[in-house]
Amino acid sequence: MSVHATARIVADPGGALPVLESEGPLALRRTRATGPYARVTVVGAMSAPLGGDRLALEALVRDGARLTVDAAAATVSLPGPDGAPAAYDVRLTVGEGAALRWLPEQLIAAHGSDLRMRTTVDLAPTARLVLREEQVLGRTGEPPGTLTTRLTVRRDGRPLLDQELACGPGAPGGWDGGAVLAGHRAVGQLLVVRPEFEARPAQARLLGDTAAVTPLAGPAALVTAVAPDALRLRRVLDTALAELTAAP
Repeated sequence: MSVHATARIVADPGGALPVLESEGPLALRRTRATGPYARVTVVGAMSAPLGGDRLALEALVRDGARLTVDAAAATVSLPGPDGAPAAYDVRLTVGEGAALRWLPEQLIAAHGSDLRMRTTVDLAPTARLVLREEQVLGRTGEPPGTLTTRLTVRRDGRPLLDQELACGPGAPGGWDGGAVLAGHRAVGQLLVVRPEFEARPAQARLLGDTAAVTPLAGPAALVTAVAPDALRLRRVLDTALAELTAAP
């Protein structure tokens, strides 16, 4: 039997979390934070998403609030009993002068799974955002599942970024070729939105052989990377995050 569940977070200034609603496999826990950011950790209450599941996670960071959302463990997409795809929607809203650090753990597409994940972000003009996504194709020693992810970001109602990636046996041909993953099993991206980039945009550059920083048409920078495994992917993204969020 498939699961339909929506979890919700609302953050207010001063570290208040007036809404922290868990549902189904998405258990939200307030955890210890340092600095001005409230912190919420997503804890998997059961195996999910399975084929046929419909999950959603919503976060609203109100004007002037600061929130970090992370996860206790990786998310593993698993096949369901009837071969139906699963869906996982993430909807984020960040208000004026607010900041969100969205730092989940890896999403692993296990063999036989089929997951469609959609992340939608709406930013106020003075909002700050750090958003990390990491996908791993298959567990150790197994072929990958099918994974389709789409990230849509709007700032002040205008498009900032809209991109989609499909990988695995159910994806269009060429996903494992030299123009996409080039045989790597881990792929990720890091989006950093900072008002400071208006005056001093990030510089386009390579980060080793399989990662790059790209300034966007707005106060934002996008890091895209592929790697042989999740550990090496995280190292690249962590290095880029430290550089992009350093004080000017």
